[in-house]
Amino acid sequence: MTTGPTGATGPTEPAGATRPAGPAGLPMTVPAPGLPARVRIHEVGPRDGLQNEQGTVPTEVKAEFIRRLAAAGLTTVEATSFVHPKWVPQLADAEQVFPLVRDLEGVRLPVLVPNERGLDRALALGARHVAVFASATESFAKANLNRTVDESLDMFQPVVTRAMEAGLTVRGYLSMCFGDPWEGPVPVAQVARVARRLREMGCDELSLGDTIGVATPGHVRELLTALNDAGIPVSALAVHFHDTYGQALANTLAALQHGVTTVDASAGGLGGCPYAKSATGNLATEDLVWMLHGLGIDTGVDLGLLTATSVWLAGRLGRPSPSRTVRALAGAASHKE
Repeated sequence: MTTGPTGATGPTEPAGATRPAGPAGLPMTVPAPGLPARVRIHEVGPRDGLQNEQGTVPTEVKAEFIRRLAAAGLTTVEATSFVHPKWVPQLADAEQVFPLVRDLEGVRLPVLVPNERGLDRALALGARHVAVFASATESFAKANLNRTVDESLDMFQPVVTRAMEAGLTVRGYLSMCFGDPWEGPVPVAQVARVARRLREMGCDELSLGDTIGVATPGHVRELLTALNDAGIPVSALAVHFHDTYGQALANTLAALQHGVTTVDASAGGLGGCPYAKSATGNLATEDLVWMLHGLGIDTGVDLGLLTATSVWLAGRLGRPSPSRTVRALAGAASHKE
């Protein structure tokens, strides 16, 4: 087992792993009032990150990526997607990847299921946590699901119902919560309507997606308040920010100040969205952990080991990580050598 800086334990550290370290004692811990004591990071790199790659990543590399993320202390790692391979060919090996990692102790491995066929495939492999993927806007629902918003929600209802009956947890992703590349600004009331439908059909958790990265902190606070007013408790909400305009960390801090304790992030800043070309990378998990640790917020994550994982994957993808923290820590390590 490996133990992170917060004392959390996780799976055995991969053989040969090294931990890039920044300047001693940094970031300095300076807590801020009104923030949660602990944040659960919902790691989306193996699914949301790799699905946006131009080339196909080998199955064993995907499985090793998940193992290394778990060894770094991440307790929720989204493993893959049971979408038809025609639509997301990068994840066509879901049936091969999931059995290689499903026995990781103490790690939740959610998988994306777009419809009942996807749920059947996930259930056959023993998945215990699933997610559906909805849109707050008609344009993106058409582009991503070839349905209207209401038609897509009708499609998800039996998926969620069957998953609940099987004892699974169900997450509802909601895309385009802050802006849409075709429609522009998205009214808060429109997002709240769709979010309420997802919650009413049985989703345990809703992840609010800033798919094209246009949110700002005031908008984040307004939407979270509207969702609470619509009867959705903050405990059922997660945030998923993209860093297109450099606002992801600022938006995350606004969400934490509102009481959100689950934040989506992608190791190394991988990802985007294949159906929204203006969507750039996700919030990098390393950048998030650096900020949270500086605020004295417990994550259970070993930042050095996480950084080493992103450096390792970057080598297999043939390009450097876009995460600023990964670049800083890896650069410091190379200078020391």
